[in-house]
Amino acid sequence: MRDPLAFSIPALSKAVQPWADRLAFPVLPLHAHEVVGSALFYTFVHVVVSPALSSRFFPKYYPRHSRAKKANWDAHVVSLIQSVIINSLALWVIFFDAERKSMDWQQRVWGYTGSSAMIQALACGYFVWDLGITLLNLDIFGIGLLAHAVSALAVYSFGFRPFLNFYSPVFILYELSTPFLNIHWFFDKLNMTGSKAQLYNGIALLATFFSCRLVWGSYQSVLVYADMWRAVRRSPDALYVAAAAAANAASNSMFLPFADPDANMMAFVTAAAEQPVPVWLALVYVASNIILNTLNWHWFFKMITAVRKRFDPPKGGDAGKAAVKEEKKPSAVTTATGVIDEKKHVVPGNNLTHRRQHSIIEDVVPDSEELRDGTIQ
Repeated sequence: MRDPLAFSIPALSKAVQPWADRLAFPVLPLHAHEVVGSALFYTFVHVVVSPALSSRFFPKYYPRHSRAKKANWDAHVVSLIQSVIINSLALWVIFFDAERKSMDWQQRVWGYTGSSAMIQALACGYFVWDLGITLLNLDIFGIGLLAHAVSALAVYSFGFRPFLNFYSPVFILYELSTPFLNIHWFFDKLNMTGSKAQLYNGIALLATFFSCRLVWGSYQSVLVYADMWRAVRRSPDALYVAAAAAANAASNSMFLPFADPDANMMAFVTAAAEQPVPVWLALVYVASNIILNTLNWHWFFKMITAVRKRFDPPKGGDAGKAAVKEEKKPSAVTTATGVIDEKKHVVPGNNLTHRRQHSIIEDVVPDSEELRDGTIQ
């Protein structure tokens, strides 16, 4: 399937061509406008859209006077918008790109389709924004998020070789849980902690986290490991190399010395014809994937532990029961205006605050900043 956002900006293609040659990223000139456009769009959302809409609709809660809190709020708005866009596009590519569905293992490693490269380019643009905003606010976001932004940008950039172009929409579906994560965060900021809306959103968060990051992610990781194992042991078939070389020889493109990649999924294979995939490149992907999957399972088991604490019977025997009974004795009565203590004195206060119980989902779901440290945003 062709890139639906494909169009030519000769000046931009010419500008990035030296970098593409130096980094061995022949696909980059085709998608540079998507990387730049995506980064600029998310910067615009962060700087203009989020402050304007948040101040308009949530004036009581938007922390416009706190630099750290404002940066965090605006970053969550960008993350929410990005995850909705990229998930929708990735699902569309997976379901409707017939060429992608027909790929064999060699095409999954060295092949190219415009639609999958679009997903990769838009993701790179987001990570460029993420890297920039983290560097500008390093005291707020910290070294952990900086390392996350650098590693994510590096891994997705290698797809411009092209390399594992097939898997770009596959692993971006980790982001399916991100909208619910951001919504959960906003519920807390809007004083809706413990509400039914947060409960239902929390259930959706746990369900998508488990199904997308653990089940789907682990299954696809096994498949990509198998493809990379074969790719480091052998080069592309001679027929693929010969067909690509013949087509590329007839190309007259000024900026891209390759045949139309939409007509030949292996148009870029000649760059890898002399040897298999470099071992270092495969190790970078495997190491990154293992770290990510390990963190996802770690968070999932923390969720399970938190759930079990809610249902396990209290420990401590008779002493524990006595303590529970003692806790049940009322020492104060809550009224609409405050709390009446044992001496009948009214203590001003918000009874809703005193009566509010901790949300189960609040305890089960990791804090959004903690989860972001361990996942691709």
